[in-house]
Amino acid sequence: METPETDVASQWPVWRKIAFRFFFIYFMIQLAPWTWFDDIPGAGYLTRYYYQLTDWTVNAGNRYIFHVKDVLVPVAGSGDTSYGWAQLWTFLFLAAAGCLIWSLADRKRTSYRIADYWLRTMVRYFIAMTALLYGVIKIFALQMPFPNLSQLATPLGDFLPMRLSWMFMGYSTRYQVFAGIMEAVAGLLLLNRKTVTLGLCLAAGVFANVAMMNLSYDIPVKIFSLQLLAYCLFLLAYESPRIIDFFILNRPAAATDLYALPYSGKWMRITRIALKAVFIFIAVGMLLYNTWNRYKMVRAQADLPPIRSGIYDVTTFAVNGDTIPERNTDTLRWRDIVFDKGGLGSVGSTDTLFLQRYRRGYFTYQPDSANQLITFTKSRFDTTTLVRFRYEMPAPDRMQLRTVLRGDSLYVELVRSKRHFQLAERQFHWLSEANR
Repeated sequence: METPETDVASQWPVWRKIAFRFFFIYFMIQLAPWTWFDDIPGAGYLTRYYYQLTDWTVNAGNRYIFHVKDVLVPVAGSGDTSYGWAQLWTFLFLAAAGCLIWSLADRKRTSYRIADYWLRTMVRYFIAMTALLYGVIKIFALQMPFPNLSQLATPLGDFLPMRLSWMFMGYSTRYQVFAGIMEAVAGLLLLNRKTVTLGLCLAAGVFANVAMMNLSYDIPVKIFSLQLLAYCLFLLAYESPRIIDFFILNRPAAATDLYALPYSGKWMRITRIALKAVFIFIAVGMLLYNTWNRYKMVRAQADLPPIRSGIYDVTTFAVNGDTIPERNTDTLRWRDIVFDKGGLGSVGSTDTLFLQRYRRGYFTYQPDSANQLITFTKSRFDTTTLVRFRYEMPAPDRMQLRTVLRGDSLYVELVRSKRHFQLAERQFHWLSEANR
């Protein structure tokens, strides 16, 4: 940071210095730029100590001050867990405490011009990196996949709002790709100093829509999406006078020099170019490479012979030789089984043997055609065996399963259903004579 300045014209008002100190501390611990390169081999070895310190600090803050929950649930599939909220309050508390100490210790400082430049740059590149990440996976239609057979076979009223919104986006590939292009374009615009303002306006609009979807459909990324919007508004606040002049007052707006490099040395300019090249290689090059490989893996998913993907109706369900008729009140009797491509499946039952979602039991499966066995496991990430069947296929569309489950013999007959779903036909009509 620069030494105290004496030029009156460069002096900041007290409120701006206090605001800068708070946001500088908060963004540094929240964005943690030293963790952006964890994908580089060996980098994670160093940053693990930061993660350990952060974990200790958040748990201590929750234990002694915030009391969000007795035992914090880590951030994983959801970003709005008790740990996520405890982390937010802890970081805000640290930023406020640090701001107070800093303000008392550095009262003679007139401005933080150089440090302010690096703060804006850090926030700008984080927005760009995040916009590119989410934009690219949407362009490849990987974030929200098209509804699978298990979801199509689930009554609409059984879905939670988040899954409904996910399928809404996933149903239309062109709409998801469009959303991804908007995010990716915003990210690319932020990489060029001349187009930062346009990139921020576009990113603010994109993330405002994302945040509103998260709030409206109970999507558990509310904290992060609101933070992304706040980052955009934070940088746009620097340009509020010229934005108001141009968009509201219809007056000329001067060019901004907010993102001009405040160094004139040749080695500094070369260092900036080198660092930017590394960032683009990681945030764009590696991202495209990894996403392309993931896209090829998803596209390569196919049936696992001899099982054909589809919905199979359970025509016979016998326990210890006694056939169990289908009743709406029966929680263990299976109504149907879905075998999806790539080894995913579900059963129409609330049997807690399976992972229950939306009143269906989910599993992964792997057939062994040599021994005529099929194994159901918990998930792709947990290969614990749930049940193993011996199967027979008297016809390509018929299957007989036998096993011992919970100490009882189980016999299941399946017939591949001819049912089809209009939603899966991806209908589109330029000419529509009536509402559909």
